[in-house]
Amino acid sequence: MKCLGCKVEKLSKEFPSVTILDSCYHPPLHCFRCLIKVVEQQKKCPHPTCQAEVPGNCARLQEFQATVNRLFAEYTSTSTVDYTTAALGAAGGAKVVSVVMMNGESISLSYNPSTTIHEIKLKIQQQLKHDVEKQRLIYNEVELKTHTDSGQLAKMGDYGVRPHSTVHLIIMLYAIPEHFNHVIFDLFWGYPSHGCDFLDASCLLFSGTSFVNVVDYRHKYYYGGVICHSGDVMDNVNRRGHHTINVKLKEIPSKVTHLFFTLSAWASPNISKYPNPSLRFFEASNKNKQLCSDKMSHAAYSQAIVMCSVSRKTGVWKIDSLGTLSQGNAKNYSPLKATIQKLIQQGV
Repeated sequence: MKCLGCKVEKLSKEFPSVTILDSCYHPPLHCFRCLIKVVEQQKKCPHPTCQAEVPGNCARLQEFQATVNRLFAEYTSTSTVDYTTAALGAAGGAKVVSVVMMNGESISLSYNPSTTIHEIKLKIQQQLKHDVEKQRLIYNEVELKTHTDSGQLAKMGDYGVRPHSTVHLIIMLYAIPEHFNHVIFDLFWGYPSHGCDFLDASCLLFSGTSFVNVVDYRHKYYYGGVICHSGDVMDNVNRRGHHTINVKLKEIPSKVTHLFFTLSAWASPNISKYPNPSLRFFEASNKNKQLCSDKMSHAAYSQAIVMCSVSRKTGVWKIDSLGTLSQGNAKNYSPLKATIQKLIQQGV
């Protein structure tokens, strides 16, 4: 993410998760350092559309400074290790592989070309609490299978995995049984404080990496109603909105390989402005069995999130939990399409 102040691409943890004032109605787009510098010099929020005055005793500014002190103390120590490792290389320095989930969560594991994929998955299960059988590991757009074609346990070296590289982790939540057909994506949200607004549930369809169509509040039907959107169902008395997407999997044309279910903020700057969002994704005959994670707290200050994918793998529909953050919304799907195309290229 590029800082609006210094114009430098930085890690997400170098940005605050909240604005300097609760009254600021914009995403936090300045890194900690730029924000602190502007506030200390000008006593104002640095965002060009805001410029709200910040009091000298602002507690949040003090919290941000404490975070910077801690964050860059960590960088100093870890960067030394990284450079030393890079310099030592094959001479005996510690080698690691980064395992990164689609929601940005990551861990580092020791690298050895003879380590089996099964051993890697066991370590992931231990640290991230995801069952081995639900893990899919992707490296250079190739899935790392537990066994080779000959039935032997596959090793990292068999796939050419290099030290200090990144392996992507996808969590498969569910392999949809043959008798499944009708699934429902059901979203409720509260109105933001400024008035009625929409947290849009959309379904983006792809054939490989090629965009096919979108089903949303405007484009309510695909292929004669095989996928159907409820449109806006607004309860102004209780200040609550509702979107439902119904999908009949068996009737989807064979050219469609992926369905991506997304949530995006309409007029509000990010998802945090919508109180108490509630998401369910279930099979129509069994509403108690959740088919998708409903966790979206990490997306609070993002404009959009790709919640999950339903993809056709070897003729069987499977559900992968994603939670990938993105820009874009129902006014402009281009950023979301780009995010999804990258996910597909990574093996989703």
